[in-house]
Amino acid sequence: MSSGTPRGWAPARFPRDPVAAERLREWIACEGSGLDAVGLDLTGADLSRADFSESWFTEANLSGVVLVGCDLYRSDAEGADLDHANLTDSSLIRANLDEATLRGAILDRADMVKASLYGVDASGARCRNTRFVGSSLLDVDFSGADLSGASFEENSFKVKVDEETLFHGASGSVFGPVEVVGRSVSRQLAGAELQGWLRNRGADIRVMEERRRA
Repeated sequence: MSSGTPRGWAPARFPRDPVAAERLREWIACEGSGLDAVGLDLTGADLSRADFSESWFTEANLSGVVLVGCDLYRSDAEGADLDHANLTDSSLIRANLDEATLRGAILDRADMVKASLYGVDASGARCRNTRFVGSSLLDVDFSGADLSGASFEENSFKVKVDEETLFHGASGSVFGPVEVVGRSVSRQLAGAELQGWLRNRGADIRVMEERRRA
């Protein structure tokens, strides 16, 4: 098993797919490196409290998988399907989630410091009190998402939101612009206009100006 996974750890529920279940059993029996789950179907599993540091979930199917309290430090989940997965209290520090889908996923209190999210569909995701400090949020769809209490710090925040996206209690600082999708039209907001829009929704987020190169 990986060095940080508690001795004797076993999943509360193995994946339904026999190939994925066998790969997981082999990983548990070994010591050292992260799990290689590239392209595997892990649906049906409850993998709570596992240490998946520096593991590979590239293009894996993790839809609906329970990953509560997992350590996914520097893991690679590029292109993975994490729709409706439960990542409550998980650590995704420096994780790569580029091109992944997180539709309806639960990320409450997740630590996503310096994670990479490029081209991610997180529509309808729940990110209450999630730490996005230093993460790259580029071309992320947060339509209908709940970002209440989320924290940011000089984040790239070129995202899509709509009138259903919740920001109450969110705080920190971001770089825009943000695309706000309405029923009939979409508009780009940046600078003071974006800051005002966020504050009208209960956020205390400062919108920073892009640094200009000399």
